[in-house]
Amino acid sequence: MIIGKVKGSVVSTRKNENLIGNKFMIVEPTKEMGITGAIVAIDNVGAGIGEIVLVATGSAARIGCNQENSPVNAAIVGIVDQL
Repeated sequence: MIIGKVKGSVVSTRKNENLIGNKFMIVEPTKEMGITGAIVAIDNVGAGIGEIVLVATGSAARIGCNQENSPVNAAIVGIVDQL
């Protein structure tokens, strides 16, 4: 799991057919995570720009967003209320 802040969204007019109708967000991991660079994550929880979120990666991301047969490597699985 990665904790990060939603910095923006991604608009994609062409994508894998399994991803049609999904929202993609740009997430910047917190400094404590020790990860540099932003992550593009599928969003099924309705996160907004500026919110702190939990991001699952790898196969956990596909399972967490019910996209087992989709090319998903990162998924927002929760919105953090308090650290």
